[in-house]
Amino acid sequence: MNGGTSGFNNAPVTRAFIIASALFTILFGIQERSNKLGLSFQDVFHNIQLWKLAASVFAFSSTPELIFGLYLLYYFRVFERHIGSNKYSVFIVFSVIISLLLEIAALSFLQDPGLNLITSGPYGLIFSSFVQFYFDIPVSSRVRASGFGFSDKFFIYVAGLQLLFSSWKRSVLPGICGMLAGFLYRLNVFYVRRIKFPDFVPAFFSRFSWSSTQSTFSAAAASNVLGNLPAYAGRQVERNHPAPPAVAVEPPEDSISTLVSMGFDRIAVRQALVHARNDVNVATNILLEAQSH
Repeated sequence: MNGGTSGFNNAPVTRAFIIASALFTILFGIQERSNKLGLSFQDVFHNIQLWKLAASVFAFSSTPELIFGLYLLYYFRVFERHIGSNKYSVFIVFSVIISLLLEIAALSFLQDPGLNLITSGPYGLIFSSFVQFYFDIPVSSRVRASGFGFSDKFFIYVAGLQLLFSSWKRSVLPGICGMLAGFLYRLNVFYVRRIKFPDFVPAFFSRFSWSSTQSTFSAAAASNVLGNLPAYAGRQVERNHPAPPAVAVEPPEDSISTLVSMGFDRIAVRQALVHARNDVNVATNILLEAQSH
């Protein structure tokens, strides 16, 4: 399983966030201040340090955390393509604010002034995204190795566990807070899923982050149906997508049922599977990217 077409096509907010996270982490690393990152009871309630609050949203405190964190943020760009840049901006703000408030509440409860209890980095956003990943992205294939079965989502979960336990208790706490924020978003608390920012907000992110280099395949895919099919519409995929193979194999009913259960239109599902040569993962990406417009 991958996060869709390569690069940041239709994901400018994700691109901007990843750039900001990498720059903040590198900046603090060059200044040898990475070991000072992380929140404690003292930082929040006594010697207030606003720069730590800001840094905790973006900067990772170590290189392994940066690698796994950016990999997961990059993968989860599929959700921006799914719901659009505007609503994904709302999702980011909601996840970051709610998880940060939960972290502050946890610090208040634990009240240990001598220990940095919470590691730095966008754990709230990443683990809030894992909630959506669990519910919204289906298993499209399974493999067996040494007698054990693994789904194509397995390695994403492994990367998440690696990040969750990277700093043990200091990283587990913000990870849990992020998952709670993800559940609150899914429950549509405060009707957050209906909120939209003014159009200039996602437009700002598009201008802020430079255009990423796309492969020939990505450029071709971007010009096809991915950006033209309305959500849940039964419009012909062939209208803008490259023609399928001369002899198209009829999609299996179980593959169609899997995608229809996600809320996609049956006709659109069948057409996407035909063009994906019955690869459920590729068909899912086609349908998700079509919904982003």
